[in-house]
Amino acid sequence: MTDPLASVVALLQPKMTFSKIVTGAGRWGVRGELIGTRLCCCVVLEGKLRYTIDEAELVVEAGDFVLIPSMSKFLATSFDVPFENEWQSEPALLENGEHRNGSLSADADVRTLVGFCQLTSPDSTLLLTLLPKLLHIRGDVRLSALVKLVIDESRAQRSARDVVLERLLEVMLIEALRSSNNAVTSPGLLRGLADSRLANAIRCIHENPQESWTVALLAKESALSRSAFFERFSKAVGVTPMDYLLSWRMALARNLLERKETITEVAARVGYSSSSTFTVAFTRHTGMPPGQYAKSWHDVGNSSDAGVFATA
Repeated sequence: MTDPLASVVALLQPKMTFSKIVTGAGRWGVRGELIGTRLCCCVVLEGKLRYTIDEAELVVEAGDFVLIPSMSKFLATSFDVPFENEWQSEPALLENGEHRNGSLSADADVRTLVGFCQLTSPDSTLLLTLLPKLLHIRGDVRLSALVKLVIDESRAQRSARDVVLERLLEVMLIEALRSSNNAVTSPGLLRGLADSRLANAIRCIHENPQESWTVALLAKESALSRSAFFERFSKAVGVTPMDYLLSWRMALARNLLERKETITEVAARVGYSSSSTFTVAFTRHTGMPPGQYAKSWHDVGNSSDAGVFATA
């Protein structure tokens, strides 16, 4: 049986590119903007702080994990709101290698591990629409165990500490994505999978993308009426069932084209009766004919990675 979340994560090809210990003392505030196809994750090791994301305020405290797959701007602050001249664009680097928001001389009130994960798949922008805009997990047993490992590693001065922390963050990323019981999420794949009725339809799409799925057939798999299924799916996932199906087919198609499969083979594997109808759909969705996409991918290869990581 295909695991929808596993297949999405595999296509995203996440790679932790940068992590740092960030502390805060006194009154402080940071304004930032996440650009490109990056995930930002934060583990609160000690204390608590406020995030403001898309005008929604979120309080995070010790043991919490926050994942922000995509956003434009964010604010991170202490509980004492900073004056206008106290806002920072980035924390200061301390002699011990940690980063500090607020007072450089006072004891830290909050301690966090912040990581940035680059999505190396060319489908990152497309696949990010399948993930929630915000994931906040508290009280998850498995994730809490990982947080304890992170705390222990961050306090120790063992060799290769930074490398170990980055690998732990990658594991936490995947664990967080599949831990929806205690998660507060915006609409997306995780909320859809948390609904047992909708999860059946999503698994059908991922297991058999080549099938001629309709809203009626997917509603039947979910044991719901057509109208109830459509409304429930759209509200939970954030897109209509057919838009989700199309997005997943196009993500798979790009991946298959990169593996040098022919356009005819790809069309059949993602549910199109002919290469011409697939070509029209692929071009409309991605802005490039499949043949041109395959050629450009194989001509360039992975040499564009340097440019991607330069923004990390």
